[in-house]
Amino acid sequence: MVGARSNFELIMPTTSKRSRAALDLPLRLDRAAGNQALQVYGSLRGAILDGRLAAGLRLPSTRALAQQFGVKRNAVVIAYEHLQSDGLADARTGSGTFVASLPAPARNTRRLTTVPRGIKPAPTRPFALGKTYADPQLLRRLAAATRRRIMKADDAAFGYGDPRGDATLRAEIARYLAASRGFICDPDCILVVNGIQQGMRMCVEALLQPGDAVWMEDPGYPVACRTLTRAGLKVVPVPVDAEGIDVRAGAKRSPAAKAAYVTPSHQFPTGVTMTMARRTALVEWARAAKAWLLEDDYDSEFRYGGPPLTALAGIGGGDRVIYLGTFSKLLGAGLRLAYMVLPPSALDQVIAVREGHDRFPPGFLAGAVADLMAEGFIADHIRRMRRRYRGSRDAIVATLERAAGSALRLVSPQQGLHLLALLPDGLPADAADAIRAQAQVETWLLSETRLKATGADGFILGFGGHDVAELTSAATALGHAARRYVDVLR
Repeated sequence: MVGARSNFELIMPTTSKRSRAALDLPLRLDRAAGNQALQVYGSLRGAILDGRLAAGLRLPSTRALAQQFGVKRNAVVIAYEHLQSDGLADARTGSGTFVASLPAPARNTRRLTTVPRGIKPAPTRPFALGKTYADPQLLRRLAAATRRRIMKADDAAFGYGDPRGDATLRAEIARYLAASRGFICDPDCILVVNGIQQGMRMCVEALLQPGDAVWMEDPGYPVACRTLTRAGLKVVPVPVDAEGIDVRAGAKRSPAAKAAYVTPSHQFPTGVTMTMARRTALVEWARAAKAWLLEDDYDSEFRYGGPPLTALAGIGGGDRVIYLGTFSKLLGAGLRLAYMVLPPSALDQVIAVREGHDRFPPGFLAGAVADLMAEGFIADHIRRMRRRYRGSRDAIVATLERAAGSALRLVSPQQGLHLLALLPDGLPADAADAIRAQAQVETWLLSETRLKATGADGFILGFGGHDVAELTSAATALGHAARRYVDVLR
């Protein structure tokens, strides 16, 4: 019936200018509770006791709440006084009325006592992979550049953007790849993404079909393997040797594969650099099989010796290579900033998938990074981090050589942010796991990255972003544990 009200009335937020500075409360008034003061008091009291209004929350002014509830202001004043006398609210002169601190209310919902299955906290202790140094100079410059981008933004910056991402960042990425990775690409063929895994999923959805076979390096990067598997693809393990992925073995195992995932510049986890003969053979296979090459160039910025390596896309494979790069190792994984360079023949299909997912990536941070690249700051930052990470690598190697003796064979890399410490052949299958537990270190085992390949086990030791003193302490513990284990068996 028009004009009729139920006993309980839902109070919706208002848009009045007077109440704009206060918090609108989506509460219900019990119209049968008595006069207006009792109605307001009862509603607020119930919300405070059951935890909907948290301790320390500033309540709206009496004028704003009266207007929101549609009651007299004096009714709200009386309700607030009742709350204060009950110890449920505190009045602070010149500040307002606040919800008082009370014991946490009992809840019917079950609280999580453990991390949900499948969600693991990111490792942070020495040897953890994927950690980068939070350089204070970088953070200051990035914060300033982001603020400038926001303060000077035009209408277009607050609208729906290009699905490929910020144009200035794509242009800077193209310049960087030409100078450091040896291949020229069109900025129009670059897509900015929120991490390499997102880029891979877009490519898989756009270019492959569930059930398609994909070559996977063995040993290889487990996260990439899971990404491909969860997309419904058939992962085919292809062994890696001293020259990189064995193309002949891959062609025998799955000649009609539709894609291959590779890390040619710094193979994960072995650290091997794919030879030019293997690179050429891989590109030729992809072209003949009409397969896509997913080139993950995850840490190419950090090369400690020799000239930069040319990417697969720069040796004549541009029509079949999808180049995946990231700022995670350079600036930090938490920024979620990566990119991929697509062949023109794949561009429209991947863009269509992008538009159906998150439409377009955020632009302010991307623009800020582009500004720092144009100013030359990112290049300076790379040089500073190279010196820092090289020192960390050398400290681990020297410490492990002293602590482990012949119990570990070290593979010190000329690139990247991790190294291998290999155990001798002939040890029990659980030797590496037992040593890791004894040393109480946070590291992946080489065996944990294998699909089918066998061989000596060992430890994948990340050194990027960790304190040198903590790294050497952990290296000492690992070296001693390995030496004790091997000595007992001998």
